[in-house]
Amino acid sequence: MIAHSRKRIAYAAVVGALCIVAAGAQGRVVKFTIDSTTPVSNGASFGTVGAYELLRGTAYGELDPADRRNAGITDINAAPKNANGKVEYKAQFSIHKPVDMTKASGIMVYNVPNRGGIAIPYTAGDDSFLWRRGDVVLNSAWQGDQPIASQAATALGIDVPIAKGVTGMVVDRFIAVAKQSNGQNQTTQSLTGPGRDLASMNTADSKLISATKESQSGVKTSVATIASSDFAYADCRTVPFPGTPDAARLCIKGGFDPALLYELVRPAKDPFVLGAGNAAMRDVIAFFRRQAADSAGTKNPLGSSIRTVIGFGNSQSGRFQKHMLNNGFNEDEDGKMVWDGMNPNIAGMMGSFNIRFMQPGDIAEMYFPGADGPLWWEDYDDTARGHGKWGLLTRCRQTNTCPLIMETYGGPEAWYSRGTVGMAGTKGTEDLPVPPNVRRYYHAGTTHGGGSGGFNLGTASTDPNQFAANPNPQREINRALYVDMVDWVTKGVLPPDSRYPKIADGTLVQPTSAAMGWPNIPNSPKPDGVMNSVLDYDYGPLFRYNDGSGIITNVPPPVKQVIPTLAPKVDADGNEVAGIKSLLMRLPLGTYTAWNPIASGPLKGREASLSAGYVPFAKTKAERLASGDSRLSIEERYTSLWLYYFYAINQANIMVSERFLLPDDAAVMVNQLLNNMLASSLLPRATAGGETQVKVEEEAAE
Repeated sequence: MIAHSRKRIAYAAVVGALCIVAAGAQGRVVKFTIDSTTPVSNGASFGTVGAYELLRGTAYGELDPADRRNAGITDINAAPKNANGKVEYKAQFSIHKPVDMTKASGIMVYNVPNRGGIAIPYTAGDDSFLWRRGDVVLNSAWQGDQPIASQAATALGIDVPIAKGVTGMVVDRFIAVAKQSNGQNQTTQSLTGPGRDLASMNTADSKLISATKESQSGVKTSVATIASSDFAYADCRTVPFPGTPDAARLCIKGGFDPALLYELVRPAKDPFVLGAGNAAMRDVIAFFRRQAADSAGTKNPLGSSIRTVIGFGNSQSGRFQKHMLNNGFNEDEDGKMVWDGMNPNIAGMMGSFNIRFMQPGDIAEMYFPGADGPLWWEDYDDTARGHGKWGLLTRCRQTNTCPLIMETYGGPEAWYSRGTVGMAGTKGTEDLPVPPNVRRYYHAGTTHGGGSGGFNLGTASTDPNQFAANPNPQREINRALYVDMVDWVTKGVLPPDSRYPKIADGTLVQPTSAAMGWPNIPNSPKPDGVMNSVLDYDYGPLFRYNDGSGIITNVPPPVKQVIPTLAPKVDADGNEVAGIKSLLMRLPLGTYTAWNPIASGPLKGREASLSAGYVPFAKTKAERLASGDSRLSIEERYTSLWLYYFYAINQANIMVSERFLLPDDAAVMVNQLLNNMLASSLLPRATAGGETQVKVEEEAAE
């Protein structure tokens, strides 16, 4: 059967001529240096492409505040200017490229670094996937609160301008601070920063409160105001309260009670001009894509080989991609397109990327911006919040710089980072249209970025308030989608149709047990009250909601209303019915939830940050009935190991034919499945022959 399955999984090579884009556009990187050159994999050769090398360097750029493409950068007019009236930045970058650029494919994959880390997209632990293709990979720093001097040697940093003398109020939150190893309360916590330095050491200028509980909509229980004399900006770890004065720390008399949450409103100063990071990314890509040399004559190491750029952003980086496109940064300063194709991956909302005093690394917790403007692609009239008609493509359509887009989600992007509002709008009553240049693929029943895969039963959580970790993977499907994206961008071959939950077919519903069809799973949490819904904040008159940019003057911002935020429907096993299903989920060994609640503390019962869960099926019918589990057991689902294996081969071939799985990956996964099952003895091993084997083949054929 193994040989038979491999014969059916046929590999389709990706070939095709790439159209040549004329070089000569003038990027706004005025100088760059190559700081190091390192052989990749000790100089190993990758197929016909040969050896690769890693270049690391620094790009020096200038921004014209008067250019309309830069005008939306918050505080750009408060940034220092050089003698030419330009705003300067310095950004580190890395390039993985063939040593012999004549062997390059013409495709550059731009990876948006996540918190400064250099990554190779789509590799699933195998970097040679891209190297065998001859693709170039560019990373460059963009996150303004990560200066070069603060970064590790393996990471990338950027120096953006600082708006000196600008002040305002900010919020810091400290939730369920764990006790010290000696059992005593911690006395000292660090303030958030940099880029929001404390503006006054006088605690009378700040306000500190505590609460025992906080609902998803921000309603707090047992709120207490802490007297200004009972906290200090100080370090009390070695010196008792009021401690040693320290503008970067908060000390509380008696320490932080781990049963409470604390919320501090304080004055801050000297914010980073965070939006300069948007422009820096735009300019670095434009330079290495099109420019022959910098102003000093240093030649572009990629020459004129790059014809197509595909942008990939994972998690925060994908949210940043949406923000960039929404704010017009896919148009360089010469009016040319930056990304031809774009894949924001596991990125439900946007973020705090062009807002005074914000932290780009923030995600979807209380008061964090990012879901205040369009989460949808097509123009949509947001009457529920009064924000008017807008979409993520509105600006790029005005300049004819919209890329082809693949939006890939997993479970926490629905339950934690508000992605379903992008599907159903702010009323939650209609399926918003997906434009022709966009595909949306929802990875059913996966955690953030997908689990480690494998075909093992695993164990359930011993905590009835929280699930075990979800192993359901995304990586192999995303590799196939990358090949689909390349074919779409370079040859016009349409990718598979979008797959995601919808209101019209009943697969996108209210996030309750009743609406979702949640089954009876003993000693496990229920979805009721878990959803991290969109909150409609009043940030004040200087905030630009549709841009997700500007200045927040209401600190903390009041919540005006809770926006309906829907959830995918599940089947009798608790597994989601819509979206792309991995091979593991097509042959489930348990329930793979897209959510996982916080088990204890002030936020108990709410969705844990970017988390999803897993509950294995009972092994036998007797075990299932004894526990009261409504889900069929393993023995009731799969008669034998060989039947399960036959099903896997069939489903793998279906995924290959649908272009959701590459043939090589399919073969690896099917073999992994067989080896894991043989090792686990989870299913009986029917003999491969005789009457038993005939029965297996007949059952499989049915």
